[in-house]
Amino acid sequence: MSDLPDNARAVRDEDAFDVAAVAAWLHDHAGIDGVPEVRQFSGGASNLTYLLRYPDRDLVLRRPPAGAKPSSGHDMSREYRIQSLLSAAYPHVPAMIGLCTDPSVLGSDFYVMERVRGTILRGDAAAAHELTPEQVRTLCTRIIDLLVELHGVDTAATGLDEFSRGSGYVARQVAGWTARYAKARTDNVPDFARVTRWLDETQPADVASVLVHGDFRLDNVVLDENDPLTPVAVLDWELATVGDPLMDLGSSLAYWVQADDDPMLLATKRQPSDLPGMLTRREIVDYYAAKTGLSVDNWGFYEVFGLFRLAVIAQQIYYRYHHGQTTNPAFKDFWMVVGYLDSRCNALIDRYEKENR
Repeated sequence: MSDLPDNARAVRDEDAFDVAAVAAWLHDHAGIDGVPEVRQFSGGASNLTYLLRYPDRDLVLRRPPAGAKPSSGHDMSREYRIQSLLSAAYPHVPAMIGLCTDPSVLGSDFYVMERVRGTILRGDAAAAHELTPEQVRTLCTRIIDLLVELHGVDTAATGLDEFSRGSGYVARQVAGWTARYAKARTDNVPDFARVTRWLDETQPADVASVLVHGDFRLDNVVLDENDPLTPVAVLDWELATVGDPLMDLGSSLAYWVQADDDPMLLATKRQPSDLPGMLTRREIVDYYAAKTGLSVDNWGFYEVFGLFRLAVIAQQIYYRYHHGQTTNPAFKDFWMVVGYLDSRCNALIDRYEKENR
């Protein structure tokens, strides 16, 4: 098998694990023979993801980083169960192979799934540059349709409503992410005091209760190998839960860098969302609203929340680097991104307050 994914690299020393122990577990629990070649996917900044390459198939293993607590962001059982329940109603999730909760195998919970073959649009994605603006627009709307479809899944019928904590999702998110930032803050980043106060004071009530992905981005979508305009799978379900759909959209668009953004924002781009033909953030919001019938009159709240949440995620990752819990050099400048996001949030608050005077 020669189609090695371009972001599958040699395993970092600090992220290595006992391959023979995992191979034995897969043999005993899934009837898979042999010891795989292991590569590490370089894109993840939270949970660790590995390619297990067998002669006749590729599997993917997910596990938390060393020392991580089994919170909602690192709960392998939860991530595995959500995808298992969702697959019957939403065919865009990888097939699950097995979940291991025995710490003697790898030192933490982990799960294994089938690898979904296809193209993933990362960075500047050469494959995407081969598309015309019209094709890019078609692809963009089809990817947003995946989110619309997800938000339409019947959580009661699938059993996914077990992840619901009832009404008050928006309030819990604002309070929860505010607390996470305070816990992860280092002395070289801003306090976000005005931003968190504004979010607390302007938060709306929940508009609906649906399954939300929590990290819906272009680089978490797999495109068909033979048809780059057809998305076939959505990856990375570690933050999925039952909650407010507009909060999910706001979180997603925090990553959406468009062609007319300022140089600093363009420098943070992780997906080719600025290609000719891509919808702007505002166009995506309007398209989503038209498809779902939801009102987006107070979109400013969701936009600022999404950027604040992204800042917290970046700071949590930087905290690990700052305290020597990881030596990955890709994380060493995340504190600058956090500072930029604080400025961006405050600029948006200024604009929205001026518009509402």
